[in-house]
Amino acid sequence: MSLGDEHGSRGDNGGYGGSGQTRTRYPDSAGDVYGGARRGGRSSSRSLITVVGVVVLLIAAIAFANRGGGDSGSSDEGGERAEAAPTAASGEQPVKTKAGGIPSGFAQDGQGAESAAANYAVALGSAEMFDADRRREIVEAVYAPDVAAERQTSIDKAYSSEKFLTNIGLDKNGDAPRGQTFVSRIIPVGTKAKSAGAESASVEVWYTSLFGLSGDGSRNPVTESWYTTTYELKWVGDDWKVIDYKQKDGPVPVGRDQTASTADDMTKAVEEYGGFTYAR
Repeated sequence: MSLGDEHGSRGDNGGYGGSGQTRTRYPDSAGDVYGGARRGGRSSSRSLITVVGVVVLLIAAIAFANRGGGDSGSSDEGGERAEAAPTAASGEQPVKTKAGGIPSGFAQDGQGAESAAANYAVALGSAEMFDADRRREIVEAVYAPDVAAERQTSIDKAYSSEKFLTNIGLDKNGDAPRGQTFVSRIIPVGTKAKSAGAESASVEVWYTSLFGLSGDGSRNPVTESWYTTTYELKWVGDDWKVIDYKQKDGPVPVGRDQTASTADDMTKAVEEYGGFTYAR
C-alpha cells in the first residue's frame, strides 16, 4: 500500500477527521446561509478537528510507509524507498545480549548487519581502545576469531606507540594528564548495506567523531571530524563479525557559527551522557 492508497482508504470512510459523516445542526436564522457556523468557537472547533484529523492521518501514513508494510502503489515508489533505506523503527526488538560489553546476537540479515556495524564502530572508536586489557576484549568481541588473532598484535602496537600517545596528550599507559578527560567517541549518523547475504555483508557507517582532551591546560581540545567506514562482515557462529574495513573522510557538513563550550562543560557532558545500542 502506497502513501496515496493510505489516504484514499481513509477518505472513503468519511474524509479526514471523519468530517464526511458529521452533521452539524445550524440555528434557524433567515437570510444567513452560514447559520451559526460563523461563531468563533464552533468554527474553530470544527477546523481544529479537521486539522488534527489530517495530521493524524499523515503521521499514520508516513509511519506505515517507513515500516515497509503492505504492497507498494508502484514499482518506482518501492524502488525509491529501498534506495533511501531510512533508519526507522522496524518493529524488530534490539539485541539484549552482550559480548565483551558490546551488543551481540544480531539478526542474520541486512538489518542485523547494519546494526552490528554501527555498534562495532562505536566500540572500535571508543576511549576504551586505549586501555590494553579492554582493547583485547573489544577486538575479540568484534573481529572474527581468525582475524582477531592476526590483528591483535598490530592493533596493540599502534595504540601503545609512545610517539602516538604523546602526540595526542596521553602518557605511555594511555592515561590523560591529571585534571583532564580523554574523549574518543563515535556517533553514527546513518548506515547503508552495500551488500548483504546470509554469510557475508558489506556495510557503510557514516559517523561523526569527537576526539581530544577536555580540561584546563589541554593542548589538544576536543574536536569534531566526519568519516565513513566500510565494514566487511562475516557470519560466524551465530553473529556478524568484522573481517576488514576501510575508512574515508566525510561527507562533512558546513559548520554552524556556534560558540565552543568550555572545558568544564565538555567534560561534564562526556561523563554524564552515555552511548546507545544502535538497531534498525
